[in-house]
Amino acid sequence: MESISRALGQHHQDAVQASPQIPKGDLVSLESIQYTQTRSVTLSREQLRRQRIIAGYGPCAFVDAYKILRTRVLHQMREQGWNTLAITGPGAGCGKSLTAINLALSIALEVHQTVLLADVNLRDPAIHRYLGIEPIAGLSDHLMDNVPIQKILLNPRGIGRFVVLPGKRPIFNSSELIASPKMVQLVKELKHRYPSRFVVFDLPHLGTADALSFAPYVDAAILVVEEGKTTQDELSRAIASLDGIPLVGLVLNKAETGSVE
Repeated sequence: MESISRALGQHHQDAVQASPQIPKGDLVSLESIQYTQTRSVTLSREQLRRQRIIAGYGPCAFVDAYKILRTRVLHQMREQGWNTLAITGPGAGCGKSLTAINLALSIALEVHQTVLLADVNLRDPAIHRYLGIEPIAGLSDHLMDNVPIQKILLNPRGIGRFVVLPGKRPIFNSSELIASPKMVQLVKELKHRYPSRFVVFDLPHLGTADALSFAPYVDAAILVVEEGKTTQDELSRAIASLDGIPLVGLVLNKAETGSVE
């Protein structure tokens, strides 16, 4: 971790440990909001807990870790008037999709804060698998076949203020789609249509052209690194590839208790 901290240079640093411990408790009770166009889906508590999604847990240190991350991220974002955030990482398998889901859910717990979680990893969309849902259509269907976004969005029942724009099938020409004018227009619409909405984008890792093409569209980014795997050189290259996009947090994932500095 010491080497990772050095690699951050002048960037602001935030680190959170996602505890692997399985706590005991009931499903988090959230405000219920009725959506008239967005399709509602039912989530399995067992699936959420199996995938370590915070909505499947009661109060515990694991949930609190994401609350701390949420507080620090929102403080910086609100100070700047930002509402779009990318979650990415230096390489594959660092846990960025799980971080994106849990951070988005934690933000949705804030009063008066709606959240849209968008799966922009067209190469390997994963959010629907984590949540255990089967979308009728995904983001790629909007970009390729003009399926209206309203027919793609999903609201998990019992989780108010939280909407998911899922992926569905992997796309071969993802780099071209993610840099297309239609994608740019969609991001603008998501950003400005509901000013109070916070939009979290789950991106591919920064070793892909997809992430590098999409990153300039967001206000800020969070990097997810894996303890014992991500090297200082990998992190330095990831930060450099953001090319000036504000970094509002660093998440140290898969860390053992007491290893976060």
